[in-house]
Amino acid sequence: MPNKTLKISKAVLSLLIFTALIVGAVSVFASTEAAEAPAVANSNVAWWIWPLVLFVVTFVLGILAVLGGVGGGVLFVPIIGGFFPFNIDFVRGAGLLVALAGALAAGPGLLKRNLASLRLSLPVALIASSAAIVGAMIGLALKPNVVNILLGATILLIVLIMATAKKSDFPIVPKPDNLSQSLGIMGIYREESIGKDVEWTVHKTPQGLMLFVVIGIMAGMFGLGAGWANVPVLNLLMGAPLKISVATSKFLLSITDTSAAWVYLNQGAVLPMIVVPSIVGIMLGSMVGVKILAKAKPKAIKWMVIGLLLFAGLRALLKGLEIWK
Repeated sequence: MPNKTLKISKAVLSLLIFTALIVGAVSVFASTEAAEAPAVANSNVAWWIWPLVLFVVTFVLGILAVLGGVGGGVLFVPIIGGFFPFNIDFVRGAGLLVALAGALAAGPGLLKRNLASLRLSLPVALIASSAAIVGAMIGLALKPNVVNILLGATILLIVLIMATAKKSDFPIVPKPDNLSQSLGIMGIYREESIGKDVEWTVHKTPQGLMLFVVIGIMAGMFGLGAGWANVPVLNLLMGAPLKISVATSKFLLSITDTSAAWVYLNQGAVLPMIVVPSIVGIMLGSMVGVKILAKAKPKAIKWMVIGLLLFAGLRALLKGLEIWK
């Protein structure tokens, strides 16, 4: 198990570094001026139809997000950006608020149950939220076709991680590192499945914090939220128990996404016509998804979500390359 965990964490590390290099290279060579485009492309459809359709689609996405164990933002941005006539900047701004709404709804309960760890989340949040601001500024400075290319590549990366990465309920941490001890990153929680309290600590904290710079930039650039990357780093690399990793990741989104969302809001890239039906649809869909979860087959749902993301990622990539307009 330790060898498998080490291999998986190395794979996640390599994929994130590779994506960071792509983002950095494109950011240097791409134009620094955002392309001026309307919020909604020319369409013969009445304006009020789009919010209505958006509500229905996001309601379905909310159900799938719960059943597939992913955040709503990671489904929202590629699908809405790829198949709706909205400018990608407005979609990313709405995506951050969608992910933020879910995190704010879940955060207090996770803290109350002692599953989300403040000691673990605060140093990570400081780094990731600062990086998210930088990522949001980079994303708004890039041309829409460049954003779509990077978004498509990132979604395909997420698909690869979801399809190959495994999770460890209780990772083995031989010895906490000096940084985690200095910051007091440790804790204890009640694990109901085994009926006892579990003490936990983390290691490889410097490597984990460095990865959260990359994660923060990606979250700000694409408005995806970052639960897909937070959990593997916290669980497989740093060694936090799975429940602690998932809960802390959810709480982290409420800080990281807030930082990036202010940049989009300040630049006028948050449109109520898109944001309001999206948040309402995702939240209502999530409530329905929680009720369906008890009877659904998680493995089948997971592969359905992966297939949906694969299709949306290819759509964004081909749209950015102007192959599929």
